[in-house]
Amino acid sequence: MRAMRAEQFSGYEALKLVELPKPTVTDGKVLVRITAAGVTPLDHTILFGNFHIPEKPLVLGNEGAGVVEEGGGADFPVGARVMFWGTYGAFEDGTYREWIAVRKEDLCRIPDNIDDVSAAGIPVAYLTAQVALTLAGFRPGKTVLAPAIGGSVGNAVTQLARALGAKHAISSTTSHAKAEYAKALGFNEVIDTSLEKLEDGVRRVTDGYGADIIIDGIGGEVLSEALKTLALGGSLTTLGYSASRKTTIDVTDLIVPQASIRSLNMFRQPQATVTDAWNAIVSLLQSGAIKPIVAKTFPLIEAANALRYLVEDRPFGRVVLTV
Repeated sequence: MRAMRAEQFSGYEALKLVELPKPTVTDGKVLVRITAAGVTPLDHTILFGNFHIPEKPLVLGNEGAGVVEEGGGADFPVGARVMFWGTYGAFEDGTYREWIAVRKEDLCRIPDNIDDVSAAGIPVAYLTAQVALTLAGFRPGKTVLAPAIGGSVGNAVTQLARALGAKHAISSTTSHAKAEYAKALGFNEVIDTSLEKLEDGVRRVTDGYGADIIIDGIGGEVLSEALKTLALGGSLTTLGYSASRKTTIDVTDLIVPQASIRSLNMFRQPQATVTDAWNAIVSLLQSGAIKPIVAKTFPLIEAANALRYLVEDRPFGRVVLTV
């Protein structure tokens, strides 16, 4: 089978098309023919040697969608369309290939109203968003801020918060064009930080109240600016660093509102937490309350170009490989 594999962790040129044996099914695993694979910032981080030190070579790809071919039993019969996420592409070979043996507990049936390409970009973004909101104590009526409306987690949190009854589901962008595009898609509480500061925008939208919950997948200066928007007793969850791993904060932004900051590592979540998140997400997908946005697709062999496009062009929506 064809696979796009990182032969080294040294940049785009290290990602090569190789031929590998088709996986065999063992106990507890399900053979899935990959139809589409999500492209994530984590893939880029690993390819450039900025993650843990995994064994190389490594097939990248943390999430995917496909069709069950063997081993799924009654829950996932042959021909069932599934999407999944796990340690794939980070601690073991991932989804940038034609077949994969997936642990049964990592699988989720794709709703009939969702196509495979869209499904491939759902797991990482929406599972992370749902788990983060739950752990932050979200309930209807809360005000939520998730910076970067065009990014995977920022968009997913905004959609989920809105669908679950947030009083305000606020996001942001540094691009005026993206702000206008977001409004055209129905995201009416997006702060255009090319025109106003994030804090000023959030206070304007909330009549001075601020944000009860902030879910930040950007890091860097965005995190420090987001802290300034916290409402009394609010919390910020940090779970990504696409802008930077380092930031400087003013501790009074936490002390004055008696707010808190926490982190989220999806690889350390118990299975029950992930299962609950899947159930919530699938229900909202089926009803149409949330809808994944795909910016562009690339064929498998162009995985390096897909990663470059994701990181350097910063599109609005997901980037997906078709297999």
